[in-house]
Amino acid sequence: MTTGEAERTNASPDPIAGDLIGSGVEGGVGDQVRAWLQRVRGGEMGALPAVGGFIVLSVMFSVLSPFFLTERNFANLMTQAATLVMLGMALVFVILLGEIDLSAGVTAGVTMCIFIVLVNVQGFNWIAALAVAFIAGIAIGAFIGFFVARVGIPSFVVTLGLFLGLQGFELIIIGSGGLYRVQIPEILAIQNSNLPVWGGWAMLVVVLAVSAGTSFWDRARRTRAGVPNRAIALVWIKLGVIAALGGIAVYILNQDRGQSVKAVQGVPIVVPIVLVILWLGTFVLDRTRYGRYIYAIGGNAEAARRAGIKVVLIRWTAFIVCSTLSVVAGLFMISKVGSVDAAAGRDLVLSGVAAAVVGGVSLFGGRGRLLHAAIGALVIAVITNGLGLLNLPAGVNYAVTGGVLILAATVDAVSRHRAGGAILRT
Repeated sequence: MTTGEAERTNASPDPIAGDLIGSGVEGGVGDQVRAWLQRVRGGEMGALPAVGGFIVLSVMFSVLSPFFLTERNFANLMTQAATLVMLGMALVFVILLGEIDLSAGVTAGVTMCIFIVLVNVQGFNWIAALAVAFIAGIAIGAFIGFFVARVGIPSFVVTLGLFLGLQGFELIIIGSGGLYRVQIPEILAIQNSNLPVWGGWAMLVVVLAVSAGTSFWDRARRTRAGVPNRAIALVWIKLGVIAALGGIAVYILNQDRGQSVKAVQGVPIVVPIVLVILWLGTFVLDRTRYGRYIYAIGGNAEAARRAGIKVVLIRWTAFIVCSTLSVVAGLFMISKVGSVDAAAGRDLVLSGVAAAVVGGVSLFGGRGRLLHAAIGALVIAVITNGLGLLNLPAGVNYAVTGGVLILAATVDAVSRHRAGGAILRT
């Protein structure tokens, strides 16, 4: 819980919720819906604007292009969004602290340059080369974290310097105008191969089982701690929504989308990889002390320091996590493109920041989730995909994406002011 959330909770206690604490239940579904609507009116909209934008854009492009809702385009949308989803999730760890990492995209690019040169030129085993790439990503994150957390240089300045410097390092590794093809079947398979038809359904069963297990584990922990639980109906509703949306997605992706004799069907391999990392990252942020410390520092760093939280260490490690996940985003990128050049990742980071902000992660820190960044990335992917199907110039894509980012940042700022006003009125 962030400092702002704690203030709002303490300032305006809900008498209905107070009566329910003794029963061990935080009210029924109706009470939870009313509480959610109250939070929305108070400015805590979360990913609601992004979800609304995703629906509106999907409907609009479905009307404008007959190809948008095809099985092939749906699969393309999943693979196109994967890199952006991963980079957006990486950036969430530092944005929650109220920091920024402008070098994350180039970190993805330079580590992939190291990886592919070690394999193609030096003859390294690809697993060993990948380990070196991850070590390089961790080192970059540790470098940023040292100067931001220990020395006290603003993250904007440090990462902007690395954004420029790492591009020069890419030129040194690859060479001006150089390009190396990715010839590792295991890496190419990430974005270009699919699970068998039964694998998609098995993935959905695992997702439902993990979601159910996590939800009931949370309820057991809250019961042991004497904290009231939400209505059990909300758990079943959540599982029902996951089953319905996941079932539709798997069914569509299992359709044959090939144009030749050979069938092309199944869930892209990158999808379960993203889901695993999304669950792990969400678990860390939502259910561990480390995650709570990140939110606390983002809400009020001075209050967190006085509470005994090691602010310097948490900030330092957050940049390491961001750079490490950026390496994964780089893997997705080269798997999709099939090559690495000296400009790899240069244009990626701003889209990653946009994905997080559009999804509802606050640039002011202390508010947002990994899922929000994933939803924001899907919104940006839909814009890019839909405008591409309409054969509009690339400039239109940049203009629309920039406009959506400004709108999302405005919504974030306005919601912050509304939430602050709600505190003052109580």
